[in-house]
Amino acid sequence: MEAVHNFFKGALPKYLRNLPIPKTFGGFANLSGEDWSNLTPFLLSIILIFYMGSKTLFGRKKAILKPKVNHSIQKEDSKVVTQMDIEDIGDKIAFCRCWRSKKFPLCDGSHNKHNDETRDNVGPLLLRRAGDE
Repeated sequence: MEAVHNFFKGALPKYLRNLPIPKTFGGFANLSGEDWSNLTPFLLSIILIFYMGSKTLFGRKKAILKPKVNHSIQKEDSKVVTQMDIEDIGDKIAFCRCWRSKKFPLCDGSHNKHNDETRDNVGPLLLRRAGDE
């Protein structure tokens, strides 16, 4: 503890007194190379202190929520579940997988606009009876 006391009471004040700090900003241009080498550790320490302080105060990141898939369909329900009888499907049917269809759960082609806007590659789920091409 005595070493810390000696540093803050003796060495640090002496070091700070001997720093070639100019009285104006223009005075920095007149500093010699030796003056700059004496001033560099002090300036780097000050920059580090401000950086760490700002990081501590302002660097806290907000929690980033993952984007929602469903933006508008049955939002009042805790889970979207749709049932269909197999007899109602017919020979072929396309189900929406992008969640943008106005005819959800059936596909209306809204994935095309979604894919253009987001560079995604989502498409519908196509169901057809065996033997149909």
